[in-house]
Amino acid sequence: MPDLVPSAFLVDAACDPVMIRVEGRASFQNSASLRDFMAEMRRQSRIRYVMDFKTCTSMDSTFLGVLAGVALDLRKVVGGSLVLCRVGERNLELIQNLGLHRLLTVDAESCLPCAEKLAAAAPVALAPQGKLNELENARLVLAAHENLIAADEANRAKFQDVLAFLKGRVEQG
Repeated sequence: MPDLVPSAFLVDAACDPVMIRVEGRASFQNSASLRDFMAEMRRQSRIRYVMDFKTCTSMDSTFLGVLAGVALDLRKVVGGSLVLCRVGERNLELIQNLGLHRLLTVDAESCLPCAEKLAAAAPVALAPQGKLNELENARLVLAAHENLIAADEANRAKFQDVLAFLKGRVEQG
């Protein structure tokens, strides 16, 4: 069944913290644009983020691995933070099962007042990345799953087959 909400990440980079609203399905198909946006924000010394998941219908492990990488990076920065708000019951379960709740702040019910600014403003949609080729996609998915293992060693058993396959694919070039 297709998502009723089109998949998108809407952002307000002028806000502090940087606001990101996740709409629709958050997956390997759109994680590269979020990864690249977060990397650009870090290059600009932006270290505080709030992500609103109110209209996020689902998340896959690649998207969660991208979040884990951001959270691991921000832990190294004094004052760095990543807050996930209004995540919903199923998404909260995914976050907890992978141990990400220990890396970032999860506020399942409410959201910071800045989220209301995002709702009222005209947020910018992250430009979709050009379609990644097979090797670039394998690298993205591999890095995301390695982040999940760095976040919680218990994830190694969950993703060992995926890792073995992706490492083989990346090594083949």
